Amino acid sequence: QVQLVESGGGLVQTGGSLRLSCAASGRTFSSYAMGWFRQAPGKEREFVAAISGNAGSTRYADSVKGRFTISRDNAKNTVYLQMNSLKPEDTAVYYCAADPRPLLLIGGSPPMRYWGKGTLVTVSL
Repeated sequence: QVQLVESGGGLVQTGGSLRLSCAASGRTFSSYAMGWFRQAPGKEREFVAAISGNAGSTRYADSVKGRFTISRDNAKNTVYLQMNSLKPEDTAVYYCAADPRPLLLIGGSPPMRYWGKGTLVTVSL
């Protein structure tokens, strides 16, 4: 069982930056691929970024490439999402997720195995 707790959300102006953190429980954090997903009001949840267990590989949604960076610190059981050049369309609840499958197999269906409760990011005009 993996428990995930996100933090770092808030209100930011267009063009600003935020860094989200996700703290994970458990002793096998490095064996899980980690991902960030988001759900905007009235929309379906969508994939944002993911990182492999050893941090050697990453994947991004086209909508955030070049603006967002996912990273992880396995010694701290924490994954991060650095978000720069934020846009109003980035407004959403951001969820952290963990899965034991390889990086290439996550992000779509079936969904990630473990999920946090989310943190709200609001980007104002």
